[in-house]
This record gives sequence, C-alpha cells and structure tokens, in this order.
Amino acid sequence: MGVERPRVVIVGAGFGGLFAARALARAPVDLTVIDRHNYHLFQPLLYQVATAGLPPSDIAWPIRSILHRQRNATVLLDEVTGVDLSGHRVKLRDREHSVLFDYLIVAAGSTHSYFGHEQWRSFAPGLKSIDDATHIRRRILSAFELAEMQPDAGARERLLRFVIVGAGPTGVELAGTIAELAHFTLAADFRRIDPRSARVVLVEAGDRVLAQFREPQSSYAQRALEKLGVEVRLNSAVTECDSEGVTIGSERIETATVLWAAGVAAAPVGSWLGAATDRSGRVLVGPDLAVPAQPNVFVIGDAALVRSADGARVPGVAPAAKQQGRYVAGVIARRIGGLEPPAPFRYRNAGNLATIGRKRAVIEFPWLTLRGWTAWWLWGIAHIYFLVGVPSPLVVSLRWLWEYLTYSRGARLITGAEQAD
Repeated sequence: MGVERPRVVIVGAGFGGLFAARALARAPVDLTVIDRHNYHLFQPLLYQVATAGLPPSDIAWPIRSILHRQRNATVLLDEVTGVDLSGHRVKLRDREHSVLFDYLIVAAGSTHSYFGHEQWRSFAPGLKSIDDATHIRRRILSAFELAEMQPDAGARERLLRFVIVGAGPTGVELAGTIAELAHFTLAADFRRIDPRSARVVLVEAGDRVLAQFREPQSSYAQRALEKLGVEVRLNSAVTECDSEGVTIGSERIETATVLWAAGVAAAPVGSWLGAATDRSGRVLVGPDLAVPAQPNVFVIGDAALVRSADGARVPGVAPAAKQQGRYVAGVIARRIGGLEPPAPFRYRNAGNLATIGRKRAVIEFPWLTLRGWTAWWLWGIAHIYFLVGVPSPLVVSLRWLWEYLTYSRGARLITGAEQAD
C-alpha cells in the first residue's frame, strides 16, 4: 500500500480559497474544496448584475469547471456548520457527514452587518451573492414598473426614490449606476412616468465617500455622483429602517427601495474554531495566518484579521485574499516537503479602484493615481483581466463596449418571486 497523502480541506471557493486550491495543484496532497454554492463569484462586478448591466453567468463560473483539470482536487457542494478540532473534522449541514483534514484553510468570507439591527435585513438587502443581486435587480426594476401603474403622485415619488446606505465602493457604484439607469437606459421606455425624475440618495455616516481613498479622489467621486443627480448625505447615520423607508436622525425619507452597503461581518469562523475575534468576527491569526495554538488551521480573506508589517489591518479586498491563499498554500507545501517555513505574510498593496457610473472612476495604485475617463477604462480592463472564466473575458468586454456605445443594459429582466418582508 502507498503512503497516505496529507488531506487539505478548503472551506469557501472565493478568491482566497480558489487561489489556495490552485497553488496546491502540484503538491502531494488530497484536496477537498467545500462551498455552499457550486460557483465561484467575481464579486467586484456583482453590482453590475444588481443594476441590470450583466447577467449572472458573466461573473460566476462552476467551481468544478475551474478545477476540473486539477486531479488532486475534489469539490463538495455543502454548508459547513462547525469544526471538530480534536477529531480533525469539518462538520457539514447533514450531521451524518463530515470531512477529515490534516490541514484546514478557512476562507468562508463575510456577510452583511446591520450593526445590531438585524430586523433591518429584510427591508434593506445587501449585495454579497448572486441571489442578492437578482433580488436587488428585481426590486429596482419593479419600482419603475409599479410607478408606471400608480395614479397617486405621492406614491409614485416614493417608488422612484432609491436610498443606498453606505458610501464605500459598493454603495458608490450602486448609486451611480442606478442614476444612469434612470436617466439614460430607462428614459424612453415608459409612457406615464419620466424615469429621469427618480431620486437617488446615498447616505454615509462618515464625513466623506470612499473613505479608504485619499481625499482628492474622495472629493472627485462625490462631485461625479452629484453630476449624475445623486444626493449625497454625509455625517448621516440611519436610525430606523422599515418597509416604508428610512429615518436619518430626525428626518424621514419615504422609499420603497433601500439598499445596504454599510458594513460587513465575518462568517462565524471564530465560534467554529473557538478562536479570538475582533468586534466584526474576524479571527485573530498569527504571522503565518494560522490560528494560535492550531498550527495546521489557517484563516484567510474576510474571515481573518491580518496585520501588515506596520500594524495596519490588511483590507478585505480580492487582491489581499488571493495573496493570502497563495501564501498559505506555500506554507503547507513547504511543511509537507520538510522545508523551512516562509517569512511571515506580507501584503503587497495592489491599489484601490472604484467606478462612479459611465466614464467616471478613481484609481489609487502605489505608483499612480487616476481619475475620470482614463481611470474608467483602466478599471474595466483590470476587472476583465482578472475574470476567471474562458471565454468570459471576451464576452464581457464586448458586452461592456456595446453598453458604452448605446447606453443599453441588456439584462433588464424581472425574474423570480418577490421575497417576503
């Protein structure tokens, strides 16, 4: 009988998990990738699905297809409910099943944070999955359809008012794209209403939009949003949210559509592992991204609190997750091979990118800062370059070019049943 190979289990097939799996393609291990979805999602373009710009198939691809040539990899469609550290088992939804591991990489990602107001979740959906995106698309497009049939002027105004909470990249991208959808794409589609009368309100508790960017880029983004007709409310925290609208301080905004982009919370990895976490649930990991006292258990991506050499928190962005996935795969491969461990993980800042509608974007690379039309094209090229599917990059680029020339948004389909509030 041959020697049994080490078993590596990866929980989550996002950027971190997928890049860890690929980096272990030639390692002498038996690899199992577990995800509750059967696809890998390119999250940076999720807002395009939510605003009818792209169909889901352009930004998501089956995990099995991505890894089908990797002979040491097995893919399981299931939901992880916990980890038995003493038994070296990952527990799955079906309590009769579990997966043994010698090394565990947890890349479970994050969910929406409502800052202690979980009752707001059903009124203000966030954007983390394909289901979220198609639900938001349904709500946005349905609002225009219902307004077309609404005889009461006040009710029409409420339907054509959109509130986005949180002015990070997702909130800014949603606000700008919804404004363009109303002012250009839908402008000639209705007879009883003028979609251009829609009001888009972006609410931010902080003192500027895109706070992770430097001030000049933040100011440019706000000006670009306002040129699109977006009403930007800074230093404004939401104090109430229900089926009729939101309350900001003492001001009430009646709306049928509230979208949440204000915060994230890590998946419950800390409770699975009995590990220390920060207030957002991110697991405190060591310099090699392992859980303290569990050298064979690693947490990466949004679920981990990782510090750079200067003590700053590594941001929860796709490039960081990719780097962490490759790094942990290297740690495991070197350990199996009896080699010295690598140096502590060091994040290489790949820059920040955000788009503010058509022809407007801001980019901060360590060596370059761009704003406007050039930044928008570079943003698009960068995102298409990192798409995983083939020939999806070509398909997406041609679709974007057509939309750029015509202002058309071809995925304007209202599908599925409306979720109950």
